[in-house]
Amino acid sequence: MTLKFGLAIMNDFPPGVVPASRVSMLREQVRAAADAGISSIWVLQHYLGSMPTLQPVPLLSALAQDAGEMTLGTNMFILPLRHPVEVAEEFATLDHLTGGRAVAGFGMGYRENEFAAFGIPMDDRVGRYDESVRLIRQLWSGEQVTFEGEHFQVVDEKISLTPVQPGGPQVWIGAGPHKKGAERAARLGDAWIVPPHVTPERLAVVLGHYRAERERLGKETSELVVRRELVLDDDRDRARAIGQAARGALTAKYAAYNAPQQGDAYRHLQTDQAATEVADASYLFTDPASAVLALKDLEAQGLTHIVLRMQWYELGQDQVLATLEKFKNEVLPAFR
Repeated sequence: MTLKFGLAIMNDFPPGVVPASRVSMLREQVRAAADAGISSIWVLQHYLGSMPTLQPVPLLSALAQDAGEMTLGTNMFILPLRHPVEVAEEFATLDHLTGGRAVAGFGMGYRENEFAAFGIPMDDRVGRYDESVRLIRQLWSGEQVTFEGEHFQVVDEKISLTPVQPGGPQVWIGAGPHKKGAERAARLGDAWIVPPHVTPERLAVVLGHYRAERERLGKETSELVVRRELVLDDDRDRARAIGQAARGALTAKYAAYNAPQQGDAYRHLQTDQAATEVADASYLFTDPASAVLALKDLEAQGLTHIVLRMQWYELGQDQVLATLEKFKNEVLPAFR
């Protein structure tokens, strides 16, 4: 299987930025990604943060024409905050607007203020998430559905809009890089998007948990997906400085919000030193040749899809396009 690459575009902006002024830049990035041989586009979700954030499903719908044949996915849509009937209809709509090229990346969420504002207890996250995925899949079948859960009940209802893809979009799970997260992803999803801050050593461990659970459940081998942060420059030290500054500014903003800050999953949010150590171990702020070696190592671990983010906070458009051009000319040929 040829290793595939995705691009996670920046849809959360520094305070004071008017996102309308950036939409044309996002379109330019998507077109450049298509030209560079990238096969998928991804956007994130948050509510009520200090950074103006374009919501993912409307944004992907707006970018569908620029994306050509690329897949469009959410990384991640915060599933426990929404009703699964609404989510099923919303992603079915996205599937129609993209011609059957949508992927539903569903995450658990972690910011306490989001859950408090929606009136949903944090303790209900796991139960709501599990029920939602199961109910959404049933609705996407196009059949009459009766579902009796602790959090959601549907009696003899049928979705109004059957997705283009038979059975609906693939569900890619967002879960922490630990055994429970890996097993949840293996049980509920068509793939697991492993977060970008997971070190190569830790990645091998959690992928082992994921594969073992898939095998135990008798499920076929799925796409194996990891995210990585990428800045390319001929000068490796300059790439590191550019990436560390921009990604560090974003990390500081994210760390201001309440999170279950324990274990590897949130280590990068805890101190500046931890964030730097995570970046050096896991992010690809480097020259093209070194990026090829790191990506080859991921391919050797069995990864089939790597979602790359090339922009954070105040990093400019020119740098993003320069990284994309170097990726196209000096990295991607090593995987074709």
